[in-house]
Amino acid sequence: MSVTLLIGDDPVLLSEAVGARVNELTGDGDRSLMLETLTDSDYLDDSGAVDATRLVVAGGTPPFLTARRVVVARAMARFSRRDLYSPIIDLVGSLLDSVDLVMVWEKPTNPQTGKPEKGPFPSLPKAIREAVELAAGVITDTRPPKGRGASVWLRDQLAASGLKLDRDAVSATEDLLGEDRSAVVGLLRTLQGALGAEATVTAADIATYGGSRGSVPPWDLDDAIDRGDVAGAVAVVHRLIPLTSVHADRNTAAFRLISILQRRYSNMLRLDGAGVRDEKDAAAMLGLKGSTFPAKKALNQGRRLGSDAVARSVRLLADADLSLRGTTHWPPELVVEVLVARLANIARRR
Repeated sequence: MSVTLLIGDDPVLLSEAVGARVNELTGDGDRSLMLETLTDSDYLDDSGAVDATRLVVAGGTPPFLTARRVVVARAMARFSRRDLYSPIIDLVGSLLDSVDLVMVWEKPTNPQTGKPEKGPFPSLPKAIREAVELAAGVITDTRPPKGRGASVWLRDQLAASGLKLDRDAVSATEDLLGEDRSAVVGLLRTLQGALGAEATVTAADIATYGGSRGSVPPWDLDDAIDRGDVAGAVAVVHRLIPLTSVHADRNTAAFRLISILQRRYSNMLRLDGAGVRDEKDAAAMLGLKGSTFPAKKALNQGRRLGSDAVARSVRLLADADLSLRGTTHWPPELVVEVLVARLANIARRR
């Protein structure tokens, strides 16, 4: 068995850490059998009181049809009080040999609003830390350090990304992010989606893809993606999902954008290999009324991309939809930024 404790207040950094640890523990195994994830709603009984029973049962359940079980317990700060965390300490000390436990110490969310609860970040009780250490567990604080250590942490993140940033690009990144060091994860994912996983990155690339949230070009998202204009597509997302809005509104806007893109790429998929001759035939097959222009765009872009690229784009859209529904804990605007960067990159390569 293994015990992992991840600490943090940034959803992107935590999501990266949780995903990496789960990947390491599950390997090539069947996650539908191996993995169980609990959220803070699982720690509330019918009366709304905090109750660790569900977590204790999950940690004490042996694997079925697989050699190991992985239990991920999110929002563990729900158990910050002494009268609540005693069962957690007992669980860590008596965990089954065939169970791996990943505890995520993060702010719980309000059941009514779905937003993180107000107030300071809950301190990790010394007793929980000691219990994890006694079990030879791994404790990782994902929060970027303050002061001089912040620059070192940022450069470590850049070096570990696989991207090749020259000296000017590193300086441009530091200038762009300022004190918001944790935003580097979103920037790196956007760069990887736009340029490739091991691309060389210049200061101009940082300015183009990091951008400023207020700069918006006049073209639409579809046109930017179709042209392979990665920077333009990402900039449109900045306009359509402004950071000034509340998380719930940003999430709704992200779902709306993905739904629009899904419909468009689904049309390309339906037309692919269907033998339609022109936009009128395409509109008839898609059941579109009125203008045939949307059918023409889908037909032409689908032909331009080709079957494999259209299928790959549809898979990216499905992954993004799942990410918004909780498979990752990225902010909604980051999910869409990375998605459109990858879609535009596919179009550019074609």
